[in-house]
Formats: sequence, C-alpha cells, structure tokens
Amino acid sequence: THGKVADVFEITVNNASQLTLALKNVAYREIYRALDEARCFNFKMLDGALVTLRYVFKAGNITEHTLNYFPSPDLEQFQNEPDLYAEDEVYADIVARNIVPFPVRFDFCSDETKFVEMDHPYSHLSLGQYKHCRIPVSAPLGPITFGGFILRSFYHTAFRKYADKIPRAVSCFKDTITVGERGIPHIMLGGH
Repeated sequence: THGKVADVFEITVNNASQLTLALKNVAYREIYRALDEARCFNFKMLDGALVTLRYVFKAGNITEHTLNYFPSPDLEQFQNEPDLYAEDEVYADIVARNIVPFPVRFDFCSDETKFVEMDHPYSHLSLGQYKHCRIPVSAPLGPITFGGFILRSFYHTAFRKYADKIPRAVSCFKDTITVGERGIPHIMLGGH
C-alpha cells in the first residue's frame, strides 16, 4: 500500500531455493557448480567467486539475512594463463597456488526459538561447510560491511588499490550479541 511499509519484504537472488543445496552434505565443487549453473548469485567476481545476499524485513525491521561468499573451487582459468594476471597486482591474491577455497557465510535470524547462546547466536559467521561453526557477530551486517569484508579479506591487494573508492561501512542494525558471547572469540562490527 502507498506510504505503508510492506509487512514482509525480501531481497534475494533468482533461484534462491538453490541456496539450500549449500547446507546439504554435498561436495563443495558440486554446490558451487549448481549455484553457478542456476545463476543463483547477486554477482560473480573476476576469479569466479559467487556472492549472494538475502535479507528479510518484517514491518521495517530486519528478521533474517544470509550473506554468502562461494569462491571458485579451482583457479584453473587463472593458473593456465598466469602471465596475464601475475603482472597486475590486483590479481595477486587470487592466483597463488596455495589458496584453499572455502565458503564463508554470515547469518542472522531474530527468531528467539532458534537462538542458543554461544551455540547458535542471533548473528554469526560460518566458515567452510562445518555444520556447527558459528562464530558470534555483534550485529547483522549491511551489504557494504559484507562487501568490504570480502574485498579486504580475500582480495587484499585490490582492496588496498581501490579502498578510497569504497564507502565506509556504518552499522545500521542493533547489537544482538550477548554478554556471554562477548566472553568467547567473536567479531565486533565497527561502531559497536
């Protein structure tokens, strides 16, 4: 309706149902291939990494998000023609042969029935496909914060070269981390 916030509003990718494959006991290479073939991503990085963003809002408040980084399981295209990329420092981080690609996921869910302090924080980071890897995060992440994290962490040379052009992330969501979760290793977002 005009002038009124929709009760439930979701921002996601086409074929979002394919994302559930990433939670199943399937080889990472197959997960990546299926997501790529279904074009289930918001954008694809130059090295083939897939990035997906999903946000759900209810009555104007964030209730869920799933933010994924799926690196290409192999860098064959870059390794077959290393001279094209090795000379450009922007690609230095993605052509090294000792890179082990693993997915990164930031989740947030405001549902109190799913929350278990320290075991299933409201907002958390999962590394790889480890089922119980849930590192507490102080609050949900906005898209600029997530994008900056990916660029800074996995494309450091490119990030440094273009950092002045990337807007500074300002947290726009309230803290969800508990006192107990602050007592174990966790991620604190800027401004919190």
